[in-house]
Amino acid sequence: MLLTELERFVEEDIGYDDVSCNIIPDCRVNAEVIAKEFGIVAGLAEATQIFEYFEVFPATDFQDGDMVKENDIILSLDGGSRSILRAERLALNFLGRMSGIATITREYVERAGGPRIAGTRKTTPGFRKFEKKAIAAGGGDPHRYNLSDAVMIKDNHIAVIGLEKAIIAAKRAASFTQKIEVEVETVDDAVLAAKMGVDIIMFDNMTVKEIQRAVKTLEEKGLRNNITLEASGGISIENVDKYASTTVDVISIGALTHSSNWLDISLRINPDIQEGTL
Repeated sequence: MLLTELERFVEEDIGYDDVSCNIIPDCRVNAEVIAKEFGIVAGLAEATQIFEYFEVFPATDFQDGDMVKENDIILSLDGGSRSILRAERLALNFLGRMSGIATITREYVERAGGPRIAGTRKTTPGFRKFEKKAIAAGGGDPHRYNLSDAVMIKDNHIAVIGLEKAIIAAKRAASFTQKIEVEVETVDDAVLAAKMGVDIIMFDNMTVKEIQRAVKTLEEKGLRNNITLEASGGISIENVDKYASTTVDVISIGALTHSSNWLDISLRINPDIQEGTL
């Protein structure tokens, strides 16, 4: 992360009068960051950067995307006791949040067994790039990072201008480097979008049977092969395999970021190996 970002996070967490860390002697200690449950680890680079900012020296045998189990030592730390305590919560917040996203993403990937599992822009303001990175660590696709990455024609665009006019306007305005994606809710709109040469069709809040019928219609009309098909809306870990069976290429799921649990991770200082006051 940028130094300016890191220092903003540090300022938020430490504040201006850190009494609790100052009441202990600033001695050199060893500590361990420990997984308290099974999951997929992510955020190691960010946690490492945080500890190093406080002149704490971390070591690890893991990398983002690795599986960890209960009591695994994710990071071993060597540094000043006060510095470790000041870095602790911020580093664990990154690890817990990002590992939780990576873990649920891996669950979806394994349950789907074929199509890409992608995120959405339903992310925490100011933390999007880290949440997208965590999706990738879990084996998913981050999808677009912002509105400029691709042209997406959504239902509200269509409500204002209509589907056909929206596609024409998008093709006129978009760079040759930008793909054009259209949300559709009916088979007829999917066929129209495909005929007009969009790159991606998203089946928005359509049932499995509706998507199957749309895919079959596109195949029968010779429109399937040159287009990416995406399903989104109403998809959960319980039914993602059913949506995968429709043969769409991508399944995008906002729950990867807005509803993921944090992975339970803690830090433990070993009081038996202090090496004197710094």
